[in-house]
Formats: sequence, C-alpha cells, structure tokens
Amino acid sequence: MTRITLIIAESSLEIIPEEIMNEKIIKMFCKRKAKLPEQTLLDQSYHHKAILKLSQPEKRGRPDIAHFSLLEATSIPLYFRDQLDVYLHTIDDKVIWIGKNVRLPKVYERFIGLIEQLYVKESISYQGKELLRLSKSSLEGLLNEVKPSTVIGLSRIGKHSGFEEISEHALKYGRPALVVGGFARGHFSEKNLKLMNNVFSVSEYGLEAHVVVSRILYETEKLLNIS
Repeated sequence: MTRITLIIAESSLEIIPEEIMNEKIIKMFCKRKAKLPEQTLLDQSYHHKAILKLSQPEKRGRPDIAHFSLLEATSIPLYFRDQLDVYLHTIDDKVIWIGKNVRLPKVYERFIGLIEQLYVKESISYQGKELLRLSKSSLEGLLNEVKPSTVIGLSRIGKHSGFEEISEHALKYGRPALVVGGFARGHFSEKNLKLMNNVFSVSEYGLEAHVVVSRILYETEKLLNIS
C-alpha cells in the first residue's frame, strides 16, 4: 500500500530561546500570562522586537504556520485512511510526531496551549492512545528514522513543476516523503537541501505553507482515487 510521509520542515515553532529570555518584552509578556519563558512558545505577534536579536529572524516566531499546515494535513481522507504520516520538524531541531486520527484544536490559542504542554511532557496521550510526541532530532535524523523511498522538497528555488506532476513523480516510489517549509520567508538551509533527492517549485509566487500542503496532498489523493 502506498504510504506518504509529510514533513513540515524548519518550522517557525519553538520555545522562547534562552538568549532572549531576559528581554523586557519577554518578561512582561510571561508575567502577564503567568507563564515561564522556558514553557512559552515564541510568537512574532508579541515578541517581535526580541526576535530581531536572533539569527534568521525571518524564520522565527510563526507557530500559526505550523497550526494551519497541520490542520490541512490531518483533515483529509488520505490521513483518515492511515496512508499519511505527519511530522513537524522545527527550526531548532525538534520533531513532533502526529499520531493516527488526531483531531488538533482548530482554535489557535488552544493549539498553542497544547504544544506548550507537549514541550513540558514530551508526549500527549488520551485514553491510553499517544496523540503527539516530541523528540530532539535534525531533519536528517528524522529521515534516517522514517526511511522514505525518496525525498521531495517543495521550494521556490526548485525546478518548476505542477502539483499533479510532482505527485505523479512521488507516487512512483511507493513511500515518498514530501518536505514543505514551515516558515514565512527564506529557503531551506543548505544542509537540509542536500538531503532531498529532488526539489520542485510549484509557483512563481511565495505560496503559504498550508496552501502547498493542501494542494499537493489533494493531487496525491486524486491519483490514488481517494475521496
């Protein structure tokens, strides 16, 4: 049976980094929310000034991208039929595994609360079923664990191709991994690009991650006659 792995990579989702925990804007936010910085997700909406002091600020503090993308991936027949494995790889080399038939919160604030809880517990279960698991791993480590038959990256710097053509190419391999960037601007790092067998560009425009996720998976479902 064909099995697809979706990896939302270098995602702008992380706990507030140690180097900015003492910034005034961070302290004020955490005090207002009665939360510890080391248990709080970094968010551009509230921490913009502090984020500018980090490396690659354009790739930081956008957990909403992960939220939208994960909702797209876990709300489709391919996932319901257990033919889609979903992983979130973060900018600071953490990996979140999404279990089978997980219903993620649609409300952003509840999603944030769930992920912050995951960072504390490293695993979320319900009625004996593990729903989410957090581990420390690079993208390379994740791919070594998953062992896909091919790794296909979707990036503006790749070879231009349509969603249907990319899906056709991926399905030739039986167990492909599709890698979509989980950040607002920029490109995959050089070290991660080297892990990909092919890199394709789907549009001349900078499409948002959740749009790319939904379209590539839809074309995959069509080719597999899943509805």
